Amino acid sequence: MSDELPFHIQEAILKRLPIKSLIRFRSVSRTWKSLIDSSEFIVAHSVSHTQPQHLFVWYKDPREVKYVSFVDDDSFPQQRFVPTLPLSIRLPKIVGSSYGLLCFQGDQYSASSYRKRMAVLLNPSIRKSIAIVLPDMLYMNQKIVLGFGVCPVTIDTKIIQITQMRWGWGSEVKSEIGNFWEVKVYKQSSGKFTSLSGNLPSISIHIMGPQVVIGKSIYWCAVDCATVDSVLKTRNLIMSFDITNENFEVVDLPERMAIITFALLSVSKLRESLVILEYNKCGYDIYNEEKLSCTVWTMEQGVERSFTKLFNIKAPGELMTTVGFRRRGGPIMEVQDYVFESTEELVVYEPNSELSNHLISGSSFIVNSYIETLVLLGSSDCSSY
Repeated sequence: MSDELPFHIQEAILKRLPIKSLIRFRSVSRTWKSLIDSSEFIVAHSVSHTQPQHLFVWYKDPREVKYVSFVDDDSFPQQRFVPTLPLSIRLPKIVGSSYGLLCFQGDQYSASSYRKRMAVLLNPSIRKSIAIVLPDMLYMNQKIVLGFGVCPVTIDTKIIQITQMRWGWGSEVKSEIGNFWEVKVYKQSSGKFTSLSGNLPSISIHIMGPQVVIGKSIYWCAVDCATVDSVLKTRNLIMSFDITNENFEVVDLPERMAIITFALLSVSKLRESLVILEYNKCGYDIYNEEKLSCTVWTMEQGVERSFTKLFNIKAPGELMTTVGFRRRGGPIMEVQDYVFESTEELVVYEPNSELSNHLISGSSFIVNSYIETLVLLGSSDCSSY
């Protein structure tokens, strides 16, 4: 590109190029490398250049954990590949996805059998990864929830470790450790964990289930358990964590959702919006002959407890779990035709026709969507694979 071309024009052109081209063009000049590696350019490129969505599927077959990735475009599900993952941890479990990154957690064992809890962040589009040692567990009766997200303003990658004590719900608890919520936040920019001491949720709230990242926030399903006049009271809610200002917030649910059995609810992501999945019953129930179904609700922005019904999913088999959505809105489900079968299927469901298309056979499916980004490209603490 000619030096006579104004730099802002060069920058505008670069923002519209695919990632593979930008990786090559970093070697053209120091100026271009500095530009392409900057957080401002990474944010602008993700907006200016339309990237296809990828669906990363973590699942189990009878003997091992497997992965497969689909390109979620008009060719779906024809473009599928098995990604190479630089994981040195045992039995890695995926935490979530954000801004083109995938986060895994697991254990790493040394020659002396010392166990380290680890998280691995990786960008499959540019084949960069970073491994982070997680803080040790201090008590046997504690529950740890790991959250992960990328700040959309600074592109700083953050891991949130939430420690809660495993006490009986609603019981009166006294302990020398004080607050039963301990929150540590890892920032890639600093390379270390720091503790959060203010704005922690009520000790009666228990985070349950997997996370989903929408914009600048991480969301989880949660239950508020408290004893009132010696009677245990529980209410379902949504807990959010703002990745930018590191504040927690409770999102109240409509009364009907707040008081139903917790196992009937989960959160997911549909077209960059938070959705609540509400099931009519817990799996196979011999006392309930109603066919299993799932209602999809979307949260109205800025309106407390306001959710709009999008559609209803009818189970194509005896058992069903909605594990994600395609970019165009089609639900992705784990289904099982017969209760006593050991193998499930991952299928894509079409609500209008009520037909489902088979993708994979296996079990314990977890689906995370991601787009191609440049996050981690210029990070000195990352390794290539």
